[in-house]
Amino acid sequence: MDEKYNGLKDEEIVSKILNEDKPELFGVLYRRYYHKVVDKVFSFLKNRKASHDFSNDILTRVYEKLPGFRGNSSFSSWVYAITYNYCIDYLRLQKKLHYPDWNKTNLIPEIPDESEEDLSGATFENVLSILDLIHPEEKALLLMKYQDELSLREIGATLRISEDAVKMRLKRARTRVFYLYKERYS
Repeated sequence: MDEKYNGLKDEEIVSKILNEDKPELFGVLYRRYYHKVVDKVFSFLKNRKASHDFSNDILTRVYEKLPGFRGNSSFSSWVYAITYNYCIDYLRLQKKLHYPDWNKTNLIPEIPDESEEDLSGATFENVLSILDLIHPEEKALLLMKYQDELSLREIGATLRISEDAVKMRLKRARTRVFYLYKERYS
């Protein structure tokens, strides 16, 4: 059955699932996204087994929420938004990490004009190690913006915050990464 639908875009498959009552087609989407979701979850949890378990839960949630998919963003962005929220909610519960409180206790000095040049010689591994030091919401913000290339509006909708809050937190997250990178690797 997959071969028949492999050429279809995700949004076309969603439409068939919802409008033509073909829930069995979700298997196509599941196979397309399972490993991608596992990798995103692993980047937060650093636990391979939990990443697989969570990915099943996340994709089940995706299926349950399919009627709410409006097509305002790509299906992949929508799936990743659900993935990020699931991971952040889990980490908040586990570590009791409320971002505003965490930010107050993890102050960074004011760094004027933090530019992209500051990390020009950085290795991928070094940047990943720094991302593991920051709050999961800041990490998610940076990944959504620079890895998944989501708009500020999409990021705000994902994290349930305003676009202005996204801008402010994104700037703060970049500043924190630059500061921690300089502190650790300079």
